[in-house]
Amino acid sequence: MYQFLEHSTRDELDNTLAEQIAVLLNQAIKDKGKASIAVSGGSTPKGLFKQLAAMDLEWSKVTITLADERWVNIDSDDSNTRLVHENLLQGYAAAAKFFYLKQGDVLTNETLADLNLAAEKTILPLDVLILGMGEDGHTASLFPCSEQIKQGLNPENDNALMSVQPKTAPHQRITFTFSSLSMSKVVILHLCGKAKKDVVNKAIEGSDLFEMPIRAFLHHPTLNTQIFWAP
Repeated sequence: MYQFLEHSTRDELDNTLAEQIAVLLNQAIKDKGKASIAVSGGSTPKGLFKQLAAMDLEWSKVTITLADERWVNIDSDDSNTRLVHENLLQGYAAAAKFFYLKQGDVLTNETLADLNLAAEKTILPLDVLILGMGEDGHTASLFPCSEQIKQGLNPENDNALMSVQPKTAPHQRITFTFSSLSMSKVVILHLCGKAKKDVVNKAIEGSDLFEMPIRAFLHHPTLNTQIFWAP
């Protein structure tokens, strides 16, 4: 299931979404004393990150992570971790904890097992999930071109995290699986621009999950994905 929430400008979208996320995080803190949120990389969320960083809430009780990450050095321009540190972990939000997906030089089976265990113990299920989407309909690092896509979309996959090597994009990736992401309390798809609107409409109209993995979220019978879009 999905809801399409259209906004007239990106600033309006960022402001509205930041306020909604703050409410959700505050409610989670009130209910259980802590909150967790996974965000996505790219240029689209930068404005949202800056709005969130200016929100005065109990960030020390919030753990931020990424829906996925490229296995690159943190100082790389391709690092989502760097993006989050430079744009979200600022201002009030500097007090938040950060759960690193990229740890060490090589993504070994041992590293992946340790990260899976840590994620299960500390941040899952997520209170808030902010997804992005590529022109091919991938979300997180669930790429339709990858050999790991069936594993990634398997709703019965016991692993929270997995390694992915896309064929149409650079870098090895680490990503949360659909099975772990779909357990999130609130799922939001954050999109901007006509091209992305066209892609999400194509995803809505079709049913093949492996062709466009975002469909796993949009067509799930019980999961409600809120699509926040602005031109």
